[in-house]
Amino acid sequence: MKKIYLKFTRRFASVLFLFALAVAPLRAAQTVYLTDGQPHALALLAPPPLPYSAEQKYDLAEVISVHAACASNEIAAAMSEDKGVSMFYFTPAIGKIFQPGNLPRTQAFLERVHSDAQSVVNQAKNYWQRPRPYVVDPDLATGKQLRSFSYPSGHSTESMALALVLADLFPDQREPILAEAREIGWHRVEIARHYPMDIVAGRVLAQALVRDMKRNPQFKKDFAEAQAEIAAAQTAKN
Repeated sequence: MKKIYLKFTRRFASVLFLFALAVAPLRAAQTVYLTDGQPHALALLAPPPLPYSAEQKYDLAEVISVHAACASNEIAAAMSEDKGVSMFYFTPAIGKIFQPGNLPRTQAFLERVHSDAQSVVNQAKNYWQRPRPYVVDPDLATGKQLRSFSYPSGHSTESMALALVLADLFPDQREPILAEAREIGWHRVEIARHYPMDIVAGRVLAQALVRDMKRNPQFKKDFAEAQAEIAAAQTAKN
């Protein structure tokens, strides 16, 4: 029975993959800096582990181990991010200049980057429909349960996409900014919202997203305006 299920899963996934590729151009209109459905997450990322596979077993075992070892203060920090990614999670890494309302052009630009990343990752989640760890193992359930799927991680993708752009806008703070994005992603494993594989996939997807955004003329224009706004604010501060 298990072999029949796995064969059906693979065949059904192949059909859905071809369908998703066919409708991708229709979905591209949802984005600002990404065109023609690129980068296509389904072509870029490997599929998540199959149910009942050894790979799935060990990915879940890692979640159980990380969650059990997580200190209460780390759990609290992770839960504080549970509602979604905010660009202002990066304020401690960047400095007080990066506050809501301080840099309106930059903030609007980053909101568009975030929205584009979110659109792509949600399509991938809805295609693969990987159940979250706490769905597979209810003992891992903490706080409000999310209805969305697990692979790839939205927090990992969105935070890393923002971090890569922010690192170009604030090059002196590049490493702390990228470290913050990695921590945001790992927090999702600590509270059993995601598997480690989801987090890594999100980081890979984010790099492709930002690479393709940088080719877009509107992105280049908005990035330059954000740079100018930041430079003016830094000069005024000094």
